[in-house]
Amino acid sequence: MSDGLPSRFLIAAPTSGAGKTTVACGLMALLRQRGLRVQPFKCGPDYIDTKYHAQACHRPSINLDLFLAGEAHLKQLFARYSEGADVCVVEGMMGMFDGYDHDKGSSGDIARLLQLPVVLVVDARSAAYSIAPLLSGFIHFRKEVHVAGVIFNRVGSDAHYKALREVCDDLGITCFGRLPRRAALEMGSRYLGLDFSQHVGTDERQLLISLLEQHVDIALLLKKTSGHEPRNLKTFSENVRTFGPELHDVFTPHHIVVAANDESFSFIYQEHIDRMKQRTKLTFFNPEQDFPIPADTDFLYLPGGYPEKHAAALSMAERTKTSIADYIERGGHVLAECGGMIYLSTGICFDESTPEHRCFEPMVGVLPFAISAMKAHRKLSLGYRRMQIDGRELRGHEFHYTQLLPVEGVMLPRSACQVYNARGECVPTPVFRHKNVVASYTHLYLSEK
Repeated sequence: MSDGLPSRFLIAAPTSGAGKTTVACGLMALLRQRGLRVQPFKCGPDYIDTKYHAQACHRPSINLDLFLAGEAHLKQLFARYSEGADVCVVEGMMGMFDGYDHDKGSSGDIARLLQLPVVLVVDARSAAYSIAPLLSGFIHFRKEVHVAGVIFNRVGSDAHYKALREVCDDLGITCFGRLPRRAALEMGSRYLGLDFSQHVGTDERQLLISLLEQHVDIALLLKKTSGHEPRNLKTFSENVRTFGPELHDVFTPHHIVVAANDESFSFIYQEHIDRMKQRTKLTFFNPEQDFPIPADTDFLYLPGGYPEKHAAALSMAERTKTSIADYIERGGHVLAECGGMIYLSTGICFDESTPEHRCFEPMVGVLPFAISAMKAHRKLSLGYRRMQIDGRELRGHEFHYTQLLPVEGVMLPRSACQVYNARGECVPTPVFRHKNVVASYTHLYLSEK
């Protein structure tokens, strides 16, 4: 680090699958192992990589997304959560300039906004000097985005690395080092259903840390990414998005109760939790355990996750389900996002009975439709979403394979509003209102755009 200022950098890549998460998590773990306070961030709405970050850094990772929130909000988040950290590591998303509209909202756009030097992770498999035009393009594409240096991933040999170093020398870009190709470091596909309770094995983690320590010049990386104190990050006030008078502001009830566990209800933005804690009484509960929700609940938050993986446990927790159904029928306020909506449905349908679940597992039953997790109905629904609820525009992100399934003799309820994607095009994602429940497949981000 330089002049006593912390190191701050964004890890990006030309494409998805280049190894951003592997390098980011390895660097986070290595830096923390050296006794540094490492604050992780993640570009985009991703809930999965943030869990890997938290495991590596032992502190929550914060999402930074320029579609879900405005520039002022992101500056405030970065300033607040980076305070006191020795190193801030921001993992990018997709390719460096892949945004919701051309490069708007991309990792490069966030690097520009927060004045972060970029460490570019380049997959060097089956390429040598052909990397030169690719690197040159990323270095010069946006003059306001500074690429501090490169880490090559999946390098096959010392000779291969020598050729890659020559590319950097010719382009005048710093080469921080390499990560040799190792089968043990190839992360599996991030399929919906990943078990976050099973941490990456200690042997694999230590192998990654050891390889980075041997083959990446950490001192040079910290030097090149230190001394860039961003300006004007705190010179504004933050507004909080609300739902309006018909549904409680999520951050003002006296007692918010949040469903939370490792998988079934695990998709929660840390910023939401921290803001709720500052403003109200907050209680977490695990719906898989058979306990009723607190009697004084006045806002129930059911976030997303993978309830289909734990359908039997959720189904058998009858006291929990009954207490939630009674709360809703009394007019209780609920926000149910994706997995939370699935939990409020009549139940989840599977192809066949297994030791983990039956063909149909009953859920809370207040929403008049079932959810199909059957293979024939699996379809990826993915993308940014915007909608108007109670006169306010809300934004969020949708990512699921399960589908709505009408109950025999009952039509699906009409959507309470039209939902649009990032480009303003209509999408069929419904939003359901039942009494004081708002439920949809969209994970909302609640801050002023």
